[in-house]
Amino acid sequence: MPAEFPPAPPSDDTPTISAADPHRYPSRNRSGTWKDGPALDRKYTQGQWKTGFTSPLALPQYALASASLWAQPPPAIANLGVHHNLSDDHASFTITDVQPHLLTASPAGDTSDSPTYSQAIHSPHAEKWWEAMETELTTLESDLQAWELVPHEPWMHVLPSTWAFRLKRFPNGLAKKFKARFCVRGDMQIEGVDFFKTWAPVVQWTTVRSMMILATRLNLVSAQADTTAAFVHAPLGPDEHIYVHQPAGFQRDGNLVLKLKKLVYGLCQSSRNFFHYLSEHLVAQGLTPFAYDPCLFIGKTIILAVYVDDLLIYAKTDADITALISSLKAAGICIRREGTAEGFLGIDIIRSPNSTSPQITLLQTGLTKRIIDAVGLCSSLSTPINTPAETSPLPKDADGHPASGSFNYAAVVGMLLYLSGHSRPDIAFAVHQCARYTFKPSRRHELALIRIGRYLKGTMDKGLIMTPSPDPCIDCYPNADFAGLYGHEDARDPHCACSRTGYVILAFGCPVLWHSRLQTEIALSTMCKVHEDNVGALTLGHLEPRRMTPRSKHYAIKYHWFRDKVADPSQ
Repeated sequence: MPAEFPPAPPSDDTPTISAADPHRYPSRNRSGTWKDGPALDRKYTQGQWKTGFTSPLALPQYALASASLWAQPPPAIANLGVHHNLSDDHASFTITDVQPHLLTASPAGDTSDSPTYSQAIHSPHAEKWWEAMETELTTLESDLQAWELVPHEPWMHVLPSTWAFRLKRFPNGLAKKFKARFCVRGDMQIEGVDFFKTWAPVVQWTTVRSMMILATRLNLVSAQADTTAAFVHAPLGPDEHIYVHQPAGFQRDGNLVLKLKKLVYGLCQSSRNFFHYLSEHLVAQGLTPFAYDPCLFIGKTIILAVYVDDLLIYAKTDADITALISSLKAAGICIRREGTAEGFLGIDIIRSPNSTSPQITLLQTGLTKRIIDAVGLCSSLSTPINTPAETSPLPKDADGHPASGSFNYAAVVGMLLYLSGHSRPDIAFAVHQCARYTFKPSRRHELALIRIGRYLKGTMDKGLIMTPSPDPCIDCYPNADFAGLYGHEDARDPHCACSRTGYVILAFGCPVLWHSRLQTEIALSTMCKVHEDNVGALTLGHLEPRRMTPRSKHYAIKYHWFRDKVADPSQ
């Protein structure tokens, strides 16, 4: 039930809200509390949201009082056992049964691109966020009919709702779109009651880069497409009955809850159900999923990649793309075309117009600037550096100085992983070294991240350049050290005996896959457990008749030791 709010002083322009009218939401002021004053009137009229806006400075003091939307959690949640109370800025809801280790998580320093509900409605862009929320609710309720309002019964397991905000940016960092998502608190779902299976795939970037190379060689046209309110297209399963509290800021009668008729964002099964729903429609259009990547669909004139609700399409002609999008719209999918492939998932994709030697450049300048700012290198006093890492390995440094906490270590590592995995293979080794210590970094590890930032500052305008060759060959260049951490970490730690493998795979002479990581098993030599292109491995693999060589000493020793034990077990 909604919490009680202090009565408002009488005002001539205070709107009158009838509790008996189920088709109007009560007005909310900019502070997120119930509106009883003249500051902001939000009405639901004939399927659209109407907004009257005044400065938040004009809000009366009583309207700024904070209050909880829900006085008590649902009974099914309140009786789960040990309780850990946590304040939620999204929906002002008391969370119960939260694992204690989750409470140690800290957000990134800059939350302007992903604000909480409270931050959004108090930000300088508050009106943009309100418009985004109104657009989201109009789409879900009026256009897609995602739910119906039903009375709240005691036996219902009612899930809390929340708002998720995202400021989408162009690759150069400029604002592109204010996006608001009405979400369900899927972390409060109960397996076997609210959901069953959850796993859903997304396209691999190895596939995306391969598509770009083929498109360049075949001179294909490209397009991006976005599915509006994607998850809502997929219906609920026959055994799924989900009830949700009303959205914060747009409440009707407090005794009503939403009974979902379709999936919405936040549910554990949303991604899985939508992917199967979209796959069925793509197959119906004559596209076939690729055997090694289920998110790649291939047709006679079209290749298409699916990344959640974003589509990347290449075709022989623009008419082929237009025909596919029109067919999907006719099938009931709200899909919108958003230009060519440039800027796909925040990555600037530049195609050279040179017909004799076509070239693709992948840049993430905006993300690189955010990384530099996050580690505190925005000042002109910070100087670039020529290499992203020192020549010696980065150890655990268990006895070193603790991290200063001057920046969010985990957030910076996450951004660097996205950068190194998409357009900057040159920092893959340095980033993986730092990522190993995300849960307990030391000052030495922070300085290693800052060094990567200094390197990026000197190479901010650099990216992955792919110039496809006429030869459709695949080349692999692997290598490995041998227990490279030994001597830099405690010899009693088994990780110091792990070797590091690095490799890059080229298609048409262009890098499509690369990695640098520690091996999961301890190798007894650079040939053992590592299948790589070195002289020892090639010699042993191609030698006829099969026999040992001077380069296979480690294998020979174990081979003869094993035969001796079999021949005479008493030894």
